Amino acid sequence: MGDPGAGRAAPTPLEEIASRISDLSKWREIFSFRGLEINSTTHQQGRSSAGQAPPGAGECPGPQPPSTVPQPLLLPQGTGGRPISPDTAMKLQELLFRNTAPVFSCEWAAAHFRFHQPHSDLAYALQAGKGGTRAILAAVQAHIITYLLFTRETECTDLQRLCRVGRWEQGQALATALAETLWAAGGGGRAVVCLVTAPITTMPREGYRANSFTERVRLFEFSEKAAAQGFISDHINCFKGEGSHGVILFLYSLLFSRTLERVQEDLGDTAPLLNISSGNITCTEAVLSLLLTGRASPRQLGGRREPEPGAGGRAGEAPRQRGPVGFLRWERAPPERQVSGDSPGPAGPSAPPGLLASVPRPGEPRAATPRLPVWLCSLSGRHGVLFGTDRRLLCDWRSERIFHLYFYSGQQEQTQTAHLTIDTHSHHWEEAQREGPCSPGKRRPALEMAIRTKWAGATVSWNGTDPFF
Repeated sequence: MGDPGAGRAAPTPLEEIASRISDLSKWREIFSFRGLEINSTTHQQGRSSAGQAPPGAGECPGPQPPSTVPQPLLLPQGTGGRPISPDTAMKLQELLFRNTAPVFSCEWAAAHFRFHQPHSDLAYALQAGKGGTRAILAAVQAHIITYLLFTRETECTDLQRLCRVGRWEQGQALATALAETLWAAGGGGRAVVCLVTAPITTMPREGYRANSFTERVRLFEFSEKAAAQGFISDHINCFKGEGSHGVILFLYSLLFSRTLERVQEDLGDTAPLLNISSGNITCTEAVLSLLLTGRASPRQLGGRREPEPGAGGRAGEAPRQRGPVGFLRWERAPPERQVSGDSPGPAGPSAPPGLLASVPRPGEPRAATPRLPVWLCSLSGRHGVLFGTDRRLLCDWRSERIFHLYFYSGQQEQTQTAHLTIDTHSHHWEEAQREGPCSPGKRRPALEMAIRTKWAGATVSWNGTDPFF
């Protein structure tokens, strides 16, 4: 039998040179997007035509060259999707900032979904970093915990199971969390995923400040949740890879899944989705509502009760139900402004303490009592995730007498999940009579006060850990 390669002609010198140039161009695009410089006149000319780095990238030092071949963060040409039109790009910026002048800061441009080391105490947890993106990361973290504990098929639902998560499971959990959030924003009928291509796909119109990032975004729309989740899983590095700008891409995907028009209707005023103060860009409560309920309506996270399902709802959208993730808020403000969960007053001596949270009471926002024991917490502007591992906690009042919750803040200083024991047997109405407005009980950690907006008068034990939030 002859040599199998004998029938193939050797490439000519010209073909070999063309092949090498093609490979070099591919890696130049990847390195350019990751902020790595290549000293080449041709490369500099290519950057002038394809646009500069994503917003804010020029303000930060680029990452060090990888020791291994990086996974592609950009889509090759001809992969489908549709570009963002100039008019849509302007509407997007106006919705985010209320004008076209601001662009995302360095912290936003660098933010992506990065897990702690697999098979560690925080294997399930995202590294939140600093800046205004922490609210988005914390909300996605809540959905990740929901999936790892209660959605996927697993033999046990305890904290140790979260610590045994491997790298593949991390990627699957992130893909599921992103897909679930986008599907909810699309009203249960659509999801839009935003990814980036190397060349500019649209030209900015007059009056629009180009940032060379939005112009490279392509929209991929799905009418089935499984297809959207599979697509995100196949391109998960576009959200979790360093230099991917994954948080911004996810925020864009969220808005386009909802549609810009419906987001504007949800807001109902001229307030932007992002606040800018002293150079810091932070999320408004409308963004948190979109992440948790699928609608950019802060009322759904506030103290006012929403209309019942079917009452004035938009056609084509699923009725409003209790979501899988809840929301608790505590602000260092006058008492009448501090409550976002249950009323802090006692239900009366005859009411079983655990019954306070079994079902939403009149006037209680739905977000305070989710289907599963997982809450996004907003504590004086800082965000973390409070969760339990017992699925029965919110459906059986007997489980709410003495129970355990866990808290992850995302702060770099936290190396282990905080373990809290909640006792709802405390006589909170007697304690309220003993304590004055300036007593130490009024200056407890914000997390404890947020818990007490849900379980009135409960005592919280940190089990040996110094309260830190």
